[in-house]
Amino acid sequence: MNVEFWHILVLAIVQGVGEFLPISSSGHVVIVGALLAGDNPEALDIAEMNIVLHIGSLFAIIVFYVHRILQAFSEDRRVLLLILIATLPGVAAGLLIKAFASGIMENPMLAGAMLLVTGSILIWIGRQEKGQRSYQSLTAGQALLIGVSQAFAILPGISRSGTTISMGMRLGLAPAQSATFSFLMAIPIIAAGGMYEVAIMVWTYEPGGTPVSYLVIGGAISFLVGLVALAWLLRWLQRGRFQLFAWWCIPVGLAVLTWQALSIV
Repeated sequence: MNVEFWHILVLAIVQGVGEFLPISSSGHVVIVGALLAGDNPEALDIAEMNIVLHIGSLFAIIVFYVHRILQAFSEDRRVLLLILIATLPGVAAGLLIKAFASGIMENPMLAGAMLLVTGSILIWIGRQEKGQRSYQSLTAGQALLIGVSQAFAILPGISRSGTTISMGMRLGLAPAQSATFSFLMAIPIIAAGGMYEVAIMVWTYEPGGTPVSYLVIGGAISFLVGLVALAWLLRWLQRGRFQLFAWWCIPVGLAVLTWQALSIV
């Protein structure tokens, strides 16, 4: 089956929404990709499209937080160190999974199970008292803890934004401040991973794969949808509705587990 443009369109929208809302973009891309591929799992190269779509999300973060990024390089240089510390666990986890367990990253059953974990985390953080601290006040140890939560989010179905924002809020950050640090710390790990994977993709490119034009359009759509989703997330955080996304994650996770169980029988 050849990749059709509407497949790219659907996956780009899913990535753009899921990267910022706490519902796991990687989990949803894996699940939706499996549904689109049907009985032919080789029909869609999910790993390849995930790379390009994540790059679109990366540019959405950079554009949305350009003022904060410039501020970090000029006035708040200590924040750069905090981001570096927070990035280390994710890099280590990514290298380990790449070396020993890369196949699990496209497993719909794992994505469904981990969506239940994400939903539980969101319910838990919704019951915690809201803090008022800024992300600039984080200690190195606290930044490392947020980084550990980001490392777990490498698994499909574990929301990166959901776990890192929740951990920041648990450490006393105000919701919007926690979200800002969460997305700032996403920049280096998405950028590094994206550049590496794009280099591999270019080096191993074979004619007949996903058209480059499709990938470029998919990245652009992911970027535009991501900007809207990020603004939406911040509004929901300010209104104290962050935990409501659990009631999306849990039913979807249960539905995916049921689907996968029935496909085995």
